[in-house]
Amino acid sequence: MSSQTSTATGGRTPEPPGPSEPGAPGISGAPGPRAGVRGHPWLTLVTVAIGITMVALDGTIVAIANPAIQKDLGASLADVQWITNGYLLALAVALITAGKLGDRFGHRQTFLVGVVGFAAASGAIGLGGSVSLVVAFRVLQGLFGALLMPAALGLLRASFPAQKLNAAIGVWGAVIGASTAAGPIVGGLLVEKVNWESVFFINVPVGLLALLLGLVILRDHRAEKAPRSFDIPGIVLLSGAMFCLIWALIKAPTWGWSDPSTLGFLGGSLVAFLVFGFWESKAKEPLVPLSMFRSIPLTAGTVLMVLMAFGFMGGIFFVTFYLQNVHGMTPVESGIRLLPLTAMMIVASPVAGGLISKVGPRIPLVVAMLIAGVAMFGLSTLDADAGAAVTSLWFALLGLGLAPVMVGATDVIVGNAPLEHSGVAGGLQQAAMQVGGSLGTAVLGVVMATRVDSALPEKWADAKLPPLPPGQEDKLKSAAEVGVAPPAPAGTPAQIAEAMRHVVHESFISGMGLAFTCAGVVAVFAAGVAFFTKRGKNDAGPAVHV
Repeated sequence: MSSQTSTATGGRTPEPPGPSEPGAPGISGAPGPRAGVRGHPWLTLVTVAIGITMVALDGTIVAIANPAIQKDLGASLADVQWITNGYLLALAVALITAGKLGDRFGHRQTFLVGVVGFAAASGAIGLGGSVSLVVAFRVLQGLFGALLMPAALGLLRASFPAQKLNAAIGVWGAVIGASTAAGPIVGGLLVEKVNWESVFFINVPVGLLALLLGLVILRDHRAEKAPRSFDIPGIVLLSGAMFCLIWALIKAPTWGWSDPSTLGFLGGSLVAFLVFGFWESKAKEPLVPLSMFRSIPLTAGTVLMVLMAFGFMGGIFFVTFYLQNVHGMTPVESGIRLLPLTAMMIVASPVAGGLISKVGPRIPLVVAMLIAGVAMFGLSTLDADAGAAVTSLWFALLGLGLAPVMVGATDVIVGNAPLEHSGVAGGLQQAAMQVGGSLGTAVLGVVMATRVDSALPEKWADAKLPPLPPGQEDKLKSAAEVGVAPPAPAGTPAQIAEAMRHVVHESFISGMGLAFTCAGVVAVFAAGVAFFTKRGKNDAGPAVHV
């Protein structure tokens, strides 16, 4: 590797690198700690962590505010779904392109634009006053959030030497875990004590702090081979493919998996992905260089991230319904019950980062996915009377299994990509999570619904309950799929009403158990994929400091 940095900088020749900079003799990859503030690795980590806190917090805090938004703005269920789906679509579609923007213009600039835009969109949501404006600004939130996530990983990749990158990503994962855990609790308190608008306003001071720190601390690292142009056809094809895929997954539970609209969007996504792959193999400066996937560890890390998100997000989706609709908890109480999961992720993420730095990612990732699989199988055994001790055990075990995967798979993807494509790699990591989570929620949702639809009539008949009036069975099945036992008709004896409630809850738990069993099988398969991972060299040539 060359030991001199070189680039065209308006005719100015950059000074030779110092002893702690990349490209210095004997130094490979990213720089070590600096004496000054700008570019200091650990201060860089603190800065990007504050920015990422907004995005991670937003992922769970908004769900708590949805009922209040619906009531205050007179929104329909479809409107409320769009508040989530608009954000998800924008985020998933833009992630890889946003990573490319960071590679092209610098991750510092991209991160700062993302911070300002995300905070401004959050404030605009609180001032919107109508559902249409809330949805529109949520889409903007998703676009600016897409700028933030890959840029943060790109800055970490460029700031930390290879032997410390895992530890940095471990702390980064702990911040995401803490923010995710705080979402339901903070959101519940804000909605109850202030108003739903405060859930979005809270991002404004956080964003301002991240901006001020970023202007002072963040240093722009440019790879010597950084891209100089944009692959516009590639951006259009990939964005279209991602939109069709995520849209089909979002709408499939409503339309049905065999509906022509669902099949049409899935088919359109497949065609767009195939054309995108062909175009990328011919483009001079492709959006996603296919040569990246010649790296078996990088490919394995990407697949592992999809599978992890499939099992985790798909399975955990039902837990909130279980806690709130079966156990009758408030959103804040259910958030507290989930603390063993997120607390274990907070604690285990930096520990996993240190362990992976010492022994490499393969063994920790294989063991972690097996632990996650055991936790999924354990969660499949929950019943309506499961107490806090039992649920806390399985939640904590799940957090212990997930933390090394969040840290290790991220490092495998980003660390095995060339430095000039670190933004694309960061976008790929986040896109894999979004696709995996959407697939898990959709597929396991079908498994859940199918099981409930078959179990409910059987359990209803076994309990010798009176036949339902015409047209009521489908409504009861829809309610049972989320664990809701509708009120019994007026005049129903208390014993019969209790039996109805019990049947609905047991049917829901039967479906949840099968969904978690499937998630456990996916986790075991993911452990096999993890066997193909290995540590990235984090050595892609010299970087230019701007």
